[in-house]
Amino acid sequence: MDHKKESTHLSEKAQKDYDLVIKATKYDDQQAFSDLMDRYKDSIYFMLLKMVNNKDDAEDLTIEAFGKAFNSLKQYTPNYAFSTWLFKIATNNCIDFLRKKKKKTMSIDNSIENKDGDEITIELKSDARTPEQETIRDQKIELMRSYVKKLKPRYETLVEMRYFKEMSYEEISNELNLPLGTVKAQLFRAREFLYNLMKHNIETI
Repeated sequence: MDHKKESTHLSEKAQKDYDLVIKATKYDDQQAFSDLMDRYKDSIYFMLLKMVNNKDDAEDLTIEAFGKAFNSLKQYTPNYAFSTWLFKIATNNCIDFLRKKKKKTMSIDNSIENKDGDEITIELKSDARTPEQETIRDQKIELMRSYVKKLKPRYETLVEMRYFKEMSYEEISNELNLPLGTVKAQLFRAREFLYNLMKHNIETI
């Protein structure tokens, strides 16, 4: 099927986006994923920052939005611009985040339900804790590490650097000599894989 014929109504910018979508979905072109992210990450970030008024949350929500979009990329059709589709995903994800945040503080990788329907929160960020809380935190970190080791080596490295060493995206980019967009694109994939592994396998903590 000629995708050019499907998308003749798109603007020049939207057509360029659609060409990148085709490269990403049809040929698994990693540069196409990175290019799409580079084109919209700033505008998505600033939109989300206005919604959550917190830079760290906006940064994570930006990565999550691209993660959800890229995981569903094959479902995108050029009936409307990619940017419209992407902004809708980002907005809906942010609304969900704000709704959940009212109930409880979110962890870096969201809450996970075990088979009994109980919610488990994995939280790695360090704050002042009692000895008992430190012990629980150590147990959670060991559990996380056991799942991280099931990821592909490049994803394992990224998760280790980002969440265990608490390195910034820029520091990881410099350390691994990778473009910032590639680091972010691979990190959200790693988080998605990790989340799915834990959701399907976790029993108790």
